[in-house]
This record gives sequence, structure tokens and C-alpha cells, in this order.
Amino acid sequence: MVQTPLILTGARAVTADGTREAWVRIENGRVAELGTGDPGPGERQDVGGRLVAPGLVDTHIHGGTGHAFPDADPEGVREIVAFNRRAGVTSLVGGLVAASPRNTLRQVEALAELCDAGELAGIYLEGPFIARSKCGAHDPDLLRDPDTAEFDAWLRAGRGHVRMITVAPELPGALDLIGAAHSSGVVAAVGHTEASYEQTLAAIDAGARVATHVYNAMRPLNHRDPGPIAAVLGDERVTVELILDNVHVHPGAARLVFDAAGSDRVSLVTDAMSATGLGDGEYTLGELRVRVTDGRAHVVETGAIASSTIVLPQAVRNAVAAGVPAAEAIRSASSVPSAALGLSGVGSVEVGGHADLVVLNEDLSVDAVMYRGSWVA
Repeated sequence: MVQTPLILTGARAVTADGTREAWVRIENGRVAELGTGDPGPGERQDVGGRLVAPGLVDTHIHGGTGHAFPDADPEGVREIVAFNRRAGVTSLVGGLVAASPRNTLRQVEALAELCDAGELAGIYLEGPFIARSKCGAHDPDLLRDPDTAEFDAWLRAGRGHVRMITVAPELPGALDLIGAAHSSGVVAAVGHTEASYEQTLAAIDAGARVATHVYNAMRPLNHRDPGPIAAVLGDERVTVELILDNVHVHPGAARLVFDAAGSDRVSLVTDAMSATGLGDGEYTLGELRVRVTDGRAHVVETGAIASSTIVLPQAVRNAVAAGVPAAEAIRSASSVPSAALGLSGVGSVEVGGHADLVVLNEDLSVDAVMYRGSWVA
């Protein structure tokens, strides 16, 4: 359906080059032009000097509003998507956790249908090829060594929608699997790992290009045993995920990541679970029970910290509070994750891209959200 051109005037557009005053012309669901001066004909809407930023992109999220992607329930997934979209997160990669081979295939097949329908931007498998000692909120009984045959089955079930997998580099067969993923166009991420510095570099050389929620569920940094943290922060080939809910990572440690890697390599993620948008109580994450108290989620049986309960704009605000410039924090929640996973037409305000936009107030609270050229909030 052809739409009447809409021109957002009085905007401060957040682009790849920084923030600049510009009007934004939107036609047929895409950004048609950015400019200054007279924008020409079209319906005009003054945003009053607010920031016009890309719709945010969450590439590591497990659920929200009482639903979880591992449930593989289409209506539940649509509720997660709608909730996030209203909050300013216009692209989601549905995250799965460790499950049996049969259940994993069933989940991938169900999410692939939702990717085909345009509800999701892809599928992410955080398990099962991770270290038992760093399992976090994954059921250790469901973990297994990397298996390229199982990975190939995921690819067939996912029909081109599997975007990323997490692998612990020290496991038997890990480098072969990382190489297979890289050759297949699937991003391999290093995470939930006891890997040494050298093992992590070997994984990067084999094709790993993302670090799964740096600091969390990985061997800690030590000056004589730097481990995976130093390896991923120091290698320009790697995009580093950061859960910035001020629970998983202290703001000072988060700022260190930005300083070491640079904002163009930091991807803000939520790792959010089904409790997001609801409140305290007991929930499930995969096969595990998780209790949320004061917004903090922990596995009931082990006490291990579990997923977060924030939505991505809160991570942006937390980054700014930690000293990261606003435009850089926004890019870390939009263009950086989009580029890391090869998502097309999202995560940036650029001519030809989807008109997935978020209008932000001075305090970075969300004023309005546009998806494919139509206002949704």
C-alpha cells in the first residue's frame, strides 16, 4: 500500500556519523531522504527537537510479558514482539536455551515460521554447546559437546533464519563447529566458557565473531591468566555483548568494556526473560525455575544469576549514566548488533533503510515508536 510521504521536522537524527539536525522523509515504509532546508511536499510532523534514532535491535533476548521463545508458542512470541516494539525495540532475534535435541529442533522450526512471517529477525541458540561449569541459567543435564551433525539439522529446520550460536571454545569439536558455522553464514559467539586466552584466540581465528554477554558465565580476567575477556576485548574482529542492567555488570566494569573495545564493537543486549514487563515472582527459563525479586532473577535451585528483566532502552540509559555519549550508546543498541548479525535494513537511520524509528526525549525516555513507517506507540 502506497503511503502519503511523512516528513519528521525539528529532529535531531542519530546517524552513523553522529547526531545532526535534519528532517527525515518517510515513504512506503522506508527512509527516503534526510536533509535541511525546505523538505518539499508531504505531511509534516514536528518532533520538537527530539532525537530521532533507529529502532533498537535486541539480538539476545529470551522472552517477556510471561512468554518465552523456547515455549515456541506463536501467540506468545507475538506478544513479546509487540511489547518490545511499543518500548522502542523494533527488531528481535529470538533466543533459545539448552534443550534436548528433539525439543531444540521443534523450537527452531517454530521460530523459523515466525521469521518467515516477519515477526522475528532471526534465531539465536545460546546452548547446548557450552561449559557445564559456566552453565548459568541453562540446565547442565542438557549440555553436550559440539556436534556438526546436530548443527546441520538446526540449519535445515531454521531455513536460513539461524543467525547465531554460542560455543565454549575449550569443548571437544568446538573449533570444527565454529568453522562450520562461519562457513554457513551463522555467527559463532564465544561464551559460557572456561576457555583460556589462547583457546579463545583460536576460536576467533576459526571464525567466532561475537562474545556472549562479556564477563558473565566466563572465566574471569586475571593479570596472569587473562582468559576470554582480554582476548575478546583486544581483538577488533569481535563484537562484545554487554548486559547493562546494572545487575549483571557494574557500571564501572561496563565503562571499561566501552573504553577497551570502543562503542562500535559493543552490542547492548538484555538477555531478558519471561518476567520482563510483569514483576517479581517465580518463572521458568527453559527447564529451570527462576525467581525474580526486586527485578533480579536467580535460578531457584542454584542461586545463579539468570536473565535480566529490562527492555533495551533502559540499557541505553544505563550506558549514558556510566559516561558513554548518547549517540554511541544508541548505536550500541541498534547499528552495532544489526551489523554483527548481518541484519538488513534495520538498526540505522539511512536512506533506503526501513523506517523503524524511535523518538527520544532529552532523558532518553521513549516518546514515540515507528515501525515500517507507521506509528505504533
